Amino acid sequence: MPELSQITTPAIDRSDRPGYVGLLLAVAGVFLAAFAGLSFVSNDLAQPVVVGLLVALAMAGVFFVFAVAVGSVRFAGTGSRNDLTKILADSAADGLLVVEDTGRVIYANENYLRLAEWDGRSSDLRTVERLFSGGAEVSEPVYRLAQAAREGRSGTEEIRLAPALGGGGAFGWYRLRVRAITRPGSRPATLWTLSDVTRDRERHENVFQELQHAIDYLDHAPAGFFSTDREGAVVYMNATLAEWLDHDLAKVGSGGLKLAEIMPDSVVAMLGSVSGRPGEVKTETVDLDLRRRQGQPFPVRLYHRVAFDQEGRPSPSRTLVLNRSPGAELGEGQRAAEVRFARFFNSSPLAIATLDRSGRIIGSNPSFLRLFGQPAGAGKGAESDPVLKLVAETDRAKLEPAIAAAVEGRTLESPLDVALVGEGGRSARLWLSPVSQGDADGAESAILYALDTTEQRSLEQQFAQAQKMQAIGQLAGGVAHDFNNVLQAIIGYSDLLLASHRPTDPSFQDLMQIKQNANRAASLVRQLLAFSRRQTLRPELVKLGETLSDLSLLLRRLLGERVQLDVRQGRDLWFVKADMNQLEQVVINLVVNARDAMPEGGTVTISTANIEEAEAARLELAGMPTADYVRIQVADTGTGIEPALMDKIFEPFFTTKELGKGTGLGLSTVFGIVKQSGGFIYVDSIVGQGTTFSIYLPRFIPEPEPETKPEVVVGKRPADMTGEGTILLVEDEDAVRAVNARALSARGYTVLEAASGVEALQIVEDRGGVPIDLVVSDVVMPEMDGPTLLGELRKRHPDLKIVFVSGYAEDAFAKHLPEGEAFNFLAKPFSLKQLVETVKQVIAR
Repeated sequence: MPELSQITTPAIDRSDRPGYVGLLLAVAGVFLAAFAGLSFVSNDLAQPVVVGLLVALAMAGVFFVFAVAVGSVRFAGTGSRNDLTKILADSAADGLLVVEDTGRVIYANENYLRLAEWDGRSSDLRTVERLFSGGAEVSEPVYRLAQAAREGRSGTEEIRLAPALGGGGAFGWYRLRVRAITRPGSRPATLWTLSDVTRDRERHENVFQELQHAIDYLDHAPAGFFSTDREGAVVYMNATLAEWLDHDLAKVGSGGLKLAEIMPDSVVAMLGSVSGRPGEVKTETVDLDLRRRQGQPFPVRLYHRVAFDQEGRPSPSRTLVLNRSPGAELGEGQRAAEVRFARFFNSSPLAIATLDRSGRIIGSNPSFLRLFGQPAGAGKGAESDPVLKLVAETDRAKLEPAIAAAVEGRTLESPLDVALVGEGGRSARLWLSPVSQGDADGAESAILYALDTTEQRSLEQQFAQAQKMQAIGQLAGGVAHDFNNVLQAIIGYSDLLLASHRPTDPSFQDLMQIKQNANRAASLVRQLLAFSRRQTLRPELVKLGETLSDLSLLLRRLLGERVQLDVRQGRDLWFVKADMNQLEQVVINLVVNARDAMPEGGTVTISTANIEEAEAARLELAGMPTADYVRIQVADTGTGIEPALMDKIFEPFFTTKELGKGTGLGLSTVFGIVKQSGGFIYVDSIVGQGTTFSIYLPRFIPEPEPETKPEVVVGKRPADMTGEGTILLVEDEDAVRAVNARALSARGYTVLEAASGVEALQIVEDRGGVPIDLVVSDVVMPEMDGPTLLGELRKRHPDLKIVFVSGYAEDAFAKHLPEGEAFNFLAKPFSLKQLVETVKQVIAR
């Protein structure tokens, strides 16, 4: 127990230690006795003693000065006590207790003595540990505080104690704070602060209870209420609205419920677009149908209020919701009609706005906001923007007189198609009708109806582009077909002449030049046919990763040293079905174009990836149905393509290169091959940054094939081109027919010539039952084409073999043949060697 001396003040203070006066008197007596004793000693003996005493006193003085300077010695009453500080501590509202680490109480103020119920006479002053003793809910916080003090830390705890200290009631709430005190030259101590917070806790509990009552009143009010943050999350919803919409209140306030889940997106955009000045409060009234959890509509009226802070940012909204369901209120017929109209107006997919005499927007529905980006109801009269500002400058000249006519009471006979301001190339079709509301400023004078035609105009442009490309393709295909017949004759006669000349003949090299240039012309014709999608493809299973890996070495040679090639392969690429040679030609053409677009050097990046159906739908590429695709992208860092040229880059013979540096058939060939392979091609370009071509080829899932034994390959001997048999040669071009007949006759065949299908049938009739081994027929001929001729011949000779020759693709006429019909095909122009080989193989089968 702490021992207490007689208390003479209301507080206990043992922090001051008084000086020892007796010790000081004893030291003075010693010195006086020493000097008195010297009077009985002779001068010779007294002089050293006196000097010694003086030296001792001088040294003691020096040491005393140093002790005072460093603080080891203090003057009593000078620095140990500050009377003002002591008065503040003694009269503090909180109880203060200072205890040394030995448990000795060195200070306790008046309030602590009162709370500890100390009468001033007892020697037993209870410390904090003894005051707060009891159950674990009391003793454990005190223990934590004491442990914190021993470790040199501070701490705070609030404790409920029953009964209250000092006889204050049945229970009390107390806040205990503790911190360690370091005192120079003294033992460590702990300062306890004891505050009675019973009234504060009661006040907080009363406020909380009142808040609970207010929430209960709001939750069960006969109207709905909700609040949203800036991101559109519902942070509060009362129980009434939650019951109306069949939503769980547990989802509200945790980010689990969004505004878009309970109302149309157009209304969400409209409410989010409300803007105001700093410090302003705006209220919007909207009649609409909310959406229940199961999707059913729920008609309501919203009073949506938003306050703006000093920086103009919107605070969380406060929205009152009134039930407008049938039978919810006893309204008049006019009120019911008003509600029905408001619901129709705000839910209509047609953009509607009312205009005053100057063309300014007075009011609008959410669809108007979605189309024009103009906040519905934002600004009235002079505060709002004229509708002309929402239309592109090129179309304002025709809209302005239309508004003037509507304001004057005249109705427009036809709608106006206009382009809208902003990015994306949006467009709309407008109707204007007059409203007779008087001539007052701000009165409704016209109604504007608008329909979004952006997608429609985009489809029209795509359709027009497709028609143009189809027309160009038909023209290119027709030219290519006729040109193939000319080249066929040139190549054929060149082969005949080369066969009759030795390489040492002077004219042999001239003949070779004729044939080589004819083959070059044939290559251009093939590109035209590729664009018109009338070339012959040999589709096969293609693994794009392997194809690009094999092709990369050739591509690096084509690019040269100034252009880098970066190939980025996707993982586990799906199979596609395409003509591998033609697909390689597509990549080569795109890479060469990319190289030419980077005269100063750069990087060409080829990347591949699988595009799943969901991702294809998210891309929203025009004309491409949602499915699984494999994508090839060829990107460069070149000059880019001007927007005005984007619609022309796939047209044949269109080029921006210098004269003699390009034929203009590279991209048109790419376009045709991709389209004929069932794929899609798109281009994105930014002038000065580069261009990216994206090709999407449909995924092909191969069926498992039965295992086959590998064939043993035997070294081939020179082929024997001679043969025998009767061949019916049907060709409307005399020169082509003549050269082919000469070539076949020279190899030992009997050739029957016909200039048309009708003539061929006549030859077959004239021969009676004499068999014909093979028919070689053109496809496109006057009077009777090749497929029709085949059908007539099948009636007479079901097993007759036939070889079709044409400048068009095999698929172009195969669809006109009976299903399952077997035939052979040879694409023009061909060499005489190819003709003889094909004839020999077909007859030998």
